[in-house]
Amino acid sequence: MRILVLGSGAREHAIVLALASEGAGHDLLAAPGNAGIAQVATLVDVDPVDPVAVSDFVETESVDLVVIGPEAPLVAGVADALRSRGVPVFGPGRAAAQLEGSKAFAKRIMDAAKVPTGRAMRAQTPAEVEAALDELGAPFVVKADGLAAGKGVLVTEDRSAALAHAATYLEGGAVLVEEFLSGPEVSLFFLSDGDTVLPLSPAQDYKRAYDGDAGPNTGGMGAYSPLPWLAERFGSEREFVDLVTRDIAEPVIRRLDAEGTPFIGLLYAGLILTEQGVKVIEFNARFGDPETQVVLPRLRTPLSGLLMAAASGHLDHEPRPDFAGDAAVTVVLASEGYPQAPVTGRVIDGADAAASVPGVHLAHAATAVRGGALVATGGRVLSVVATGEGFGEARERAYEALGRIHLEGSHHRTDIAARVAD
Repeated sequence: MRILVLGSGAREHAIVLALASEGAGHDLLAAPGNAGIAQVATLVDVDPVDPVAVSDFVETESVDLVVIGPEAPLVAGVADALRSRGVPVFGPGRAAAQLEGSKAFAKRIMDAAKVPTGRAMRAQTPAEVEAALDELGAPFVVKADGLAAGKGVLVTEDRSAALAHAATYLEGGAVLVEEFLSGPEVSLFFLSDGDTVLPLSPAQDYKRAYDGDAGPNTGGMGAYSPLPWLAERFGSEREFVDLVTRDIAEPVIRRLDAEGTPFIGLLYAGLILTEQGVKVIEFNARFGDPETQVVLPRLRTPLSGLLMAAASGHLDHEPRPDFAGDAAVTVVLASEGYPQAPVTGRVIDGADAAASVPGVHLAHAATAVRGGALVATGGRVLSVVATGEGFGEARERAYEALGRIHLEGSHHRTDIAARVAD
């Protein structure tokens, strides 16, 4: 197939690598891509958030399938424009993408679908924020209602900090003040064709910048999959996945379909395992980053077939995706100053040496080649991905590879998957 992947991060690199690994001879294109993606796909000069530009390119170049990676093209309506021309596209339309684009919309859908989640109050003024904080109490949870690149959430005991965070996002819209939920978090992806839902394998990510879950929230500093500890509470990982599919994913997909906004693409469920049961923290409308980097390397079922089946409405003909039993770990290498003010433009040395470690590959997040050198162009620069027979081996490989990379001022967490290491 001739496949166009929209996006430029490690998530998109992971998708491209999974498609390339099938050995099916796919013709892979990416817009805008990055230095790593350029090694396995042809980069094309198309604005990924311009519905007309993407649609014109796809028609001219006879693209068979479009895979939308990040959230911005979804909310911009790129999928709608492609579908209006009969192009198979993996990614929801603008209306369904509001499941991620608006936290208030997501809460309404969950309420209508009777999906378990925390209480929330929408606020548009500082006075409304104060009232919501008083109503729901500490710890305070304040979320930007719209897109915020994974950084719009603050959890704090400090009321003044909660008010300040809310003020930042009130300038551009509304915020949600939510009930604080306590328990381990799980990320679980679902493929949907608007009707049928198929689950992938769960993962756990690390949002805080520093070891021990210290520091500010980020877009994600690492992840691991599978989650062996789920068996302690649910009997097995599969039983957990079945429960979430039945009680959360399917009701939400049915509700969106009933409202005339079918969800076609990847439903990301951010879950928390509370004492009262599994509850939803948030939904995203696309593959998560960095969880994709550890879920897709374990996928045995050809990804291209799953994506095309979802895009064309035939997911009911596909078997449940199959995963290897290997452990997968990814650790994110971030630029100095990330997430507040990342320093960019610095040279990255040792990437090839890192990738030569057995069981390791790199998913590029923010890289470019300038003057023959690999340079960092953003905050999260590389995802170092390692697989192994167990988490001890996978972690050892990941951190050995990280030790071979030099980026001045960079930082990474040293405790990714430590809790499950053999």
